[in-house]
Amino acid sequence: MTGQAGPAAPRSGGHRGATRPFAVSFAAPFAVPFVALLVALLPALLMLSAPGAGAADTRAADAKPVVTLSKQQAGKGGEITVKGGGWRPNALLMMLICGRSTPDRGVIGGTNSCANAEGRAVTTDGKGAFRKKMPVAEPPVPCPCVVHVATVTGEQAAADAVFVVAGHPLAALPKETGDGRLAVLATTRLEGESGILTWFGAPPARQLVLTVGNLGSTPVKDPVFEVGTAHGVFAPQWEEQQWRGTIASGRKAQIKLPVELTAGAHGDYQISLRYGGKVLAEQPWGVGRPWGVTLFWILLCLVVPAAVFRIGMAVVDKVRPRSSRAPGRARRRRPLRRAGTTVKAPKPRRTPGPTEGSTAAPTDGPASTTAALPWFTPDSAPSENRPTTKGHS
Repeated sequence: MTGQAGPAAPRSGGHRGATRPFAVSFAAPFAVPFVALLVALLPALLMLSAPGAGAADTRAADAKPVVTLSKQQAGKGGEITVKGGGWRPNALLMMLICGRSTPDRGVIGGTNSCANAEGRAVTTDGKGAFRKKMPVAEPPVPCPCVVHVATVTGEQAAADAVFVVAGHPLAALPKETGDGRLAVLATTRLEGESGILTWFGAPPARQLVLTVGNLGSTPVKDPVFEVGTAHGVFAPQWEEQQWRGTIASGRKAQIKLPVELTAGAHGDYQISLRYGGKVLAEQPWGVGRPWGVTLFWILLCLVVPAAVFRIGMAVVDKVRPRSSRAPGRARRRRPLRRAGTTVKAPKPRRTPGPTEGSTAAPTDGPASTTAALPWFTPDSAPSENRPTTKGHS
């Protein structure tokens, strides 16, 4: 019995040991993805379980930019503190004191109604809030005045706060034309092409084309739009343009407004359209560099030095003295004359004549003379007629 019981235990133990690894290997492929899924969904479960999380996100999405002032009234030369909240995080803003403006109607006339020289720029923090001091200045138009804060880059956003500039003139705002409200119904576009003159620095020009509809109850006649051009991080420069026509209530119309940049403009520009203090549309515009101007300056730097060199060589050739002798003959140096000395003329040379008693033999050529040798005298010089003793006894 002992021998029979011994083998049974190992078989039973071996059967349990074999079953456990099979269960683990079967569940392992399903356990790893399940754990990973739980880890990934854990942050979402915690956010959903937090009370008021969804409401906070909704409030953040619906939050509008606001501006508050430390003083509601101050005179020129003073200083106020501007606070804001509800803006985009890390957004660049521009703060201006503008006249002929109210928070309801916005800034009438655009930045032309603001004290641009005394404006200040500020950047929001990670929560979309800011705090900045700015000097008080008088706008170029009468009050009512506001402190106008608007974004410089990215999505357009603006907010106004009522402010009174002490001692500045006050005038009534222009009356509104009616209850007509315009809205853009289609995407805007820029039409037109640049000519050869633009390649040489002429002002680039386009037409801003858009379709607007009248959502109000009264027709809009001859609406005045504001077209703004912005380059880089700078605030747009607004220009008023009036469109001739009438848009009836519930109707739409296609509007074309000219847009022109400054001479030699190039780079990335942002064209904005504003009506009634609200921005209706924005359109980017990439302007190429006027390479013709660069080519002109390169040619100018090459041609001008060459022309100056040619003119200089012509002047030098005209001024320098010229020699009267033949170019191949060497110039004979004349002796220098000292002060107080007289120059004697050279004596003419005397040509010796023929000796007496001698006859010149006629020749066919020109007459020639025989000069006496220095070691002979005329009497002792040998001659052809005098006999010699050679050969005589």
